[in-house]
Amino acid sequence: MKKLLITLLLAVLGWESASACTNLIVGKKASADGSVMSTYNCDGFGFSGSLSYSPGGHHEPGELIAIHGWGPPHEGQYVKQVDYTYNVVGLMNEKQVTIVETTFDGRLELVNRDGLLDYFSLMHLALQRCSTAREAIKCMAELVEEYGYNSSGETLTICDPNEAWIMEIIGKGPDRKGAVWVALRIPDDCICAHANLSRIRQIPLGKTSINSKNLKKINKPEVDCVYAYDVISFAREKGFFSGKDEDFSFRDAYCPIDFENVRYADARVWSFFRHHYSHEEMDKYLPYINGDFDVCDHLPLWIKPDKPLSMRDLQQDMRDHFEGTPLDMTSDMTAGPWGMPIRPLPMHFKDSDSLAYFRERPIACQQSGFTMTCQMRSWLPNDVGGVTWFNCDDANMVAYVPLYCCITQVPDCFRQENNPRAEFSDKSAFWMNNWVANMVYPRYSMMIGDLRKAQNELEDYYFADQEEVLEAIKDMMPGDRQQYLNRKSIAYADKMMQRWDQLAKFLIVRYNDQIVRRVDENGQFTRWGHDTPGYDQQFIDAIGKSTGDRYLLKEVIDRRER
Repeated sequence: MKKLLITLLLAVLGWESASACTNLIVGKKASADGSVMSTYNCDGFGFSGSLSYSPGGHHEPGELIAIHGWGPPHEGQYVKQVDYTYNVVGLMNEKQVTIVETTFDGRLELVNRDGLLDYFSLMHLALQRCSTAREAIKCMAELVEEYGYNSSGETLTICDPNEAWIMEIIGKGPDRKGAVWVALRIPDDCICAHANLSRIRQIPLGKTSINSKNLKKINKPEVDCVYAYDVISFAREKGFFSGKDEDFSFRDAYCPIDFENVRYADARVWSFFRHHYSHEEMDKYLPYINGDFDVCDHLPLWIKPDKPLSMRDLQQDMRDHFEGTPLDMTSDMTAGPWGMPIRPLPMHFKDSDSLAYFRERPIACQQSGFTMTCQMRSWLPNDVGGVTWFNCDDANMVAYVPLYCCITQVPDCFRQENNPRAEFSDKSAFWMNNWVANMVYPRYSMMIGDLRKAQNELEDYYFADQEEVLEAIKDMMPGDRQQYLNRKSIAYADKMMQRWDQLAKFLIVRYNDQIVRRVDENGQFTRWGHDTPGYDQQFIDAIGKSTGDRYLLKEVIDRRER
């Protein structure tokens, strides 16, 4: 009798479909230490973030996997298991292969609800089965061809210790199995990003490109582009494209742009690029960000940064709210009395005269379920070379905790059962981080300094400890290394939870009743004394424009009348 292996993909991750995420990508020659790096803010209300774990091992002939994604139910439908699967922690496996995503939706008429695999099931299966990024691309292409694809348009980041790829995929509509897709290797000396808008335009149809009929050639090192054999002909068939093959644009065919998807999505890519390239050059793309597509209709897919990026640079990039740009979310009265970079949903709103407005959508946002920055290092053994810096909730408001790709024990605070959706728990990283974040949000400029102090304290410690870890495991056997790295990862997470508990209690005392209690040089509360900080100046300046003379002192009115 065949053994059935059940993959509870969503239950393991504590996930619901989140169509508003961000990936930043760094090639190994664009990073300060030679590592490949990628990131993921998984943004979507309605779920509490947690860390998944899938053990690897050998499997019996005939084993099947029942797929339970968030798409339509597929009772009694299965995927064939392979002989051997890899250990997967979060979205990185024991070979340091990492796959993260953002959803671009695109042409919704191309969703095939009868397909078996949603994008996350596809990612997870590839992580279990593949030892390189190229293998993962081949695996996913073959899986959707055999079992069908039921999600809307998706952009995937696929990395290993040597290469970074970007892959875009979309279905073929009802009653059409499979998908159309394209994957490009990101140049080693470049950075790339995507954030809920298709990013691949022209497909290089040269000698270094192969189509899906030649997937056996994917491991040839000169291959830097792989695509579905019918990606262009299918677009012609559907009336999405009618030009020459060399002029074909995947984005324009399968995800036509408008002001909203550019401003809410590609603006995040633009801001990331602007951190690491000439501001003057990147600001030439502002007409595109502002919806003037006659002047400019795209961003570069990737750029060569002005200097190599460190992991800490990338973590700071994940905390971005367009600060210092024309889209800065802290620089006008919509930021409220204390410069808050957070905005309430919905994305659109109307004033009393029925004029419609929108709000900005930055990289960091309050609705993140979890955030991760992933580092893959080719010069180290896999078990210590792959590190996922992870935490639950808003990247701007948390400390990234390093977790090694070989671990077999998820730290308690990141376990799914300890992160309930609708019940506060001080054992939950999600709820402890939300406790602090939701105290800081309303009085942001007043309180963020205390959060930054705790955040930097933890991350300084974690980064400083990495060299000691490498020294400690140098002469260990693999099994001993794994147990040591298990203990280290758990200790890092415990340290974060203890510090955030201390921070939450400190904040409620220091900022009680709209004052700021004074502290000494050691951070201890003084017995007496407090400050009354008032409003940010930009908000004060807006008060008179909004309220007229209502709050003017009488002496000011009298002086004006004289």
